[in-house]
Amino acid sequence: MAGFGELQKDFDDLGARVIAASVDDPGNARKIADQCGVAVAHGVSRDDAEALDSWWEDKRSIIQPSEFVIDADGKVMASSYSSGPIGRIDAADVIAMIKHREAQK
Repeated sequence: MAGFGELQKDFDDLGARVIAASVDDPGNARKIADQCGVAVAHGVSRDDAEALDSWWEDKRSIIQPSEFVIDADGKVMASSYSSGPIGRIDAADVIAMIKHREAQK
């Protein structure tokens, strides 16, 4: 998530929002948001994970990385599901994808 925070100005310039979600309580989610520089929703549940078809890890009661790039019309432009840190969407790639799509209009 740090990469998204580092490029937050680029996202702002494109009119794009970055929102993360966590199983954490509001206080811990705020700490993560402050560290990463992106908005962090809190209280993700197993039901939320199931609604997204994401992996839920019982051992730690967490949702594994589930990333979505959604356009202004609500269409999913890209998605990534991981069972760990490998394979996550790169912030610079998202910016390039948005710019490419905008250039196509």
